[in-house]
Amino acid sequence: MPLYHNMKFTRLTCLFLLALSLYACNNQNKGADGKNPTTGLTFKDVDGIRFYEVKRRFSNGLSFNKDGFMLVPNWIIEHKAPDTMLAYSPEKRGMEAFYLLHDHGQIYNFAREYFRAKTIAKDSLILQRLQVEALVIAKGEVSDVNSTYYTKDYIEKVLKTTVGELQRPTKQDTAFIKKLAEKTYKHPANPDTAFAATEIVELKPNSKNVSVKLIGYADSGAHRKSYAYMYPEYKIEINKSYKQFRYRFSVIVDVKGNLYVNRIQGVLPDDMPYRKKLIQGIADVYLKNLLFIKPGTTIGIPHSSEITISLAGNR
Repeated sequence: MPLYHNMKFTRLTCLFLLALSLYACNNQNKGADGKNPTTGLTFKDVDGIRFYEVKRRFSNGLSFNKDGFMLVPNWIIEHKAPDTMLAYSPEKRGMEAFYLLHDHGQIYNFAREYFRAKTIAKDSLILQRLQVEALVIAKGEVSDVNSTYYTKDYIEKVLKTTVGELQRPTKQDTAFIKKLAEKTYKHPANPDTAFAATEIVELKPNSKNVSVKLIGYADSGAHRKSYAYMYPEYKIEINKSYKQFRYRFSVIVDVKGNLYVNRIQGVLPDDMPYRKKLIQGIADVYLKNLLFIKPGTTIGIPHSSEITISLAGNR
């Protein structure tokens, strides 16, 4: 090929790549309305603007994971110059001030959380919530959470809707939970298919000889309220039992209210088969007959889920 043809081809290629690059940049850096550029914007550029979290999802677009954990969008934030972020506190029923630390790049910390600012616009924010361990960003699902915030004006005047409506689970979420629930219908006692219910199992006594109390949450990681429903624990006391006993164990509760003993605390492996059979008998004879059992549900869909029981029998 002649030299001038090579030069002409190279020149056209460069012009094409430059145009393509500019187009990609312009489209990548638009705000919620598709017009406001975000390149170079910082939190100082949106100072005094209040944002409402409307979506909190994994990168696959879902609000749930396979364990039943639900991402709930409920934050309200507002930047106050020069280095303060206000966040709504349900306990104080008002905005609480937090120091805004700019770590590096687009990584920030406030309200005891780390975030990567993916979009900062006058009408919207997209923040990736990060799990940081020993100053290193953890990989996997724990750092795979994207939160979208809109201003009240954008929600009401442009989208013509409400914050509450935008925060609701999507059709994709419902389809995902239905699929998980159907697996529990086929294998109701299987702990591998059971998953946490956002509306936990309810246990209520139907006899004066039994008392029931939701005492807390079985897993040490449940100190965070957003995780609490995943580890419900009930304290149950039975009076006039056949003998005195104390057991702590977990059960899978299926959609019919049946109880299947799963894990038992403080039992040697060799003793496990006998102890499991014994406690299953107690569950079938006492708990099933002395309790009203309402299965756990997620988005109104019943399914098998696991609860922990601290059981005491008194003669």
